[in-house]
Parts: sequence; structure tokens; C-alpha cells
Amino acid sequence: MNALEQLSNFVSRYMAFFVILIAGISLFQPWTFLWAVPWITILLGIVMFGMGMTLRFADFKLVLQRPRDVFIGTIAQFGIMPLLAWGLAHAFSLPPELAAGVILVGTCPGGTSSNVMTYLARGDVALSVSMTMASTILAPIMTPLLTLWLAGQWIDIPAEKMMISIAQVVIAPILLGILINHFFERPVQKAVKVLPLISVVAIVLIVGGVVSANAGRIIETGALIMVVVMCHNLLGYSLGFLVAKLLGMNMAKVKAVSIEVGMQNSGLATSLALLHFGAAAAIPGALFSVWHNISGSLAANYLSSRMKKKNA
Repeated sequence: MNALEQLSNFVSRYMAFFVILIAGISLFQPWTFLWAVPWITILLGIVMFGMGMTLRFADFKLVLQRPRDVFIGTIAQFGIMPLLAWGLAHAFSLPPELAAGVILVGTCPGGTSSNVMTYLARGDVALSVSMTMASTILAPIMTPLLTLWLAGQWIDIPAEKMMISIAQVVIAPILLGILINHFFERPVQKAVKVLPLISVVAIVLIVGGVVSANAGRIIETGALIMVVVMCHNLLGYSLGFLVAKLLGMNMAKVKAVSIEVGMQNSGLATSLALLHFGAAAAIPGALFSVWHNISGSLAANYLSSRMKKKNA
């Protein structure tokens, strides 16, 4: 188990490197990860199940104990990122499927990596976890409705089917993980130490599958979409930081909100795009997965080293 724990820690620490490596291999040798495409939804379910196994029912009390902070963060999450995505899709005149894919990234809940990045940034980890839980719980309603509102002008949005998909792929695995943790806490706590390894492998395979399936399209339009993805992510960090600061939060909370807003559950966006919109719509989610692991590490390092111990 010690060897597995060490491997898990190593893979987690260098996750961005592995994501970039597999994305590069998939782009230039698409056959290598085409086999993963049919498994993408299941792989995302495994990631969400792992997230659930790290949670307890008591963790949900955090949301109720800090309603103002969680409310502000969640409104920022579902306000800033979807509208940014819509604005960028118009500004760059994206074709319909790619525009829908970018907006879908924006309307998804916060990503699980944000909690780790907040910790590395010396931010308020409890707030980050609470925001991730709140936005994930709201996702079956908010993600389809916001996508319908903002992307409906480009393509047909099957909102009801999206709600069912999110419940199946996200909510059910998380709930199952929480229940297993509740009834089998002792063995689960031993297994939890290797969960990052499983999650990273699943995320890498999701990225590899999507990039392999869209290699030609990415080579053709990848530079444009990458610019959009980078703008979306970096503006999310900046506006999340600004909103939290203007509302009088202390620096630890500001860091948490900034990172939580900027980092999305791009795996969910990728899965939903493949299920409901087509392979091209999954490109923004896959590229976001690559980019936000790089930018998240850089943002965490910057926030940790340059903005220490400022309290409102």
C-alpha cells in the first residue's frame, strides 16, 4: 500500500504533465486512445465516485454553516463562467458545435481539482469544498437550463436528457461514494489514499479519448479554441477574485472563490457534449482539462507566494 500511496502522490503532483503528454500522443497518434471514447462517461462516473468516497454527510453542514460565503461563490460560479463563455463564443465567431461546447464548460459546476489548488494557494479549503458541493448539487438543474438559455441559439439543447445524464453520471456516483464511506469508513480511509491515482488515470483517459476522436478538427481549429479556453479560464480567475474582494471577503476566501470560479468540471462538459451534442462540442472541454491543470498550478503558486496572510 505504501508503494501505491507514493505512486498516487507522484501522479497527483505531476498531473498536468501527464495530461499534456497524453493529449500530445493522442493528437499525433489518434489510434492510441480511440478505444477510450466509449468509456468516457463511465470514467467520469469513477472520478465522481472517488470524490464521494472522500466526503461524509457531516461535510454538508459546512454549506449551512457559511451560507453567505457559499451563496456568493455559487452565484459567481454560475454567473461569471456561463456569461464569459457566451461572450467569447460571440467575440470569436465560433461555429455552432464549438460555441455550444465552450458554453457547456462555462455552465458546469466547479471542478474537484479546485480544492487541491486552493490548498496549495493557502486559501480557504473548507469554502472551496463547500462551493464544489453546492454547485455540483445544483448542476442537474442549473447546467441544462443555463446551456439552453445561452447556447440554444446555436444548436438544439435537450435539457431534460441533460438533467438525467448529470444525475446518473455525477449525483448518483457521488451519493454512492458517500454511502460507502459512511458504512465502511475504516477500509475506505485506507483506500482513499490511492484514489487520486485512479482519478488521474480516469481524467487522462478522458482527455486522450476526446483528443483522439477529434485530432483532425483540433489540428485545424485548436489554436483558436485554445485561445478561447485560456481567456475563459483566466478571466474566470480574475473576475472571481474581483467579485470576492469587492464583497469584503478576506484573502483566504478570495483565493478560494477565484480558483473555484476559474476551474470547471470539464470532464462533465466533455461527457455531456459527447452524449448530446457531438464529438466536436467535446473539444473545448478536453482542452480546458489540459489548460486548467497548468493554470491552476501557476495560480496557486502565485497566490501562495505573493498574497499571504491578508485579512479583511
